[in-house]
Amino acid sequence: MNSSILPLRRRGNTMPARRENETPVMAIQNEMNRMFDQFFNDPFTLLSVPGVRTLSDFMPRIDVCETEAAMLVTAELPGMEEKDIQLTLENESLIISGEKKNDVEEKGKNFHRVERSYGSFQRTIPLVSEIQQDKVEANFKNGVLNITLPKTPAAAKQTHKIEIKSS
Repeated sequence: MNSSILPLRRRGNTMPARRENETPVMAIQNEMNRMFDQFFNDPFTLLSVPGVRTLSDFMPRIDVCETEAAMLVTAELPGMEEKDIQLTLENESLIISGEKKNDVEEKGKNFHRVERSYGSFQRTIPLVSEIQQDKVEANFKNGVLNITLPKTPAAAKQTHKIEIKSS
């Protein structure tokens, strides 16, 4: 097989077949490389490793972006309802907290794989601009929470162009 056309970095959780000329030390090195690649591509995958669940069984993923007029936060909260989610503004931060409940009866079942996660969570998002707290809006639909945090007029106008000088 021509190894020059194989990708340098693998994606996903698949394990490559062991090569005939691979020593045990090389196998360990390849596995360490795979784990580092996985961690830096998706650090939240460590939450699914037994014994590493130190943050929470469930940690929603978020996107935070900013426009001239507002900060926008989107959180994925699949399987939750709005009554299970709390939003607060505190110390120049937006706090999203809640609990995803396990609705599966486990008695009498032998699970072969458990990948879904449950539990309480809290995400604290620092606000980089002054916000009009009385105009913050949040919408929840199909497991996605969208939060619009309008900036104060002064914060919205704080764009300052910096001149670049040549040396």
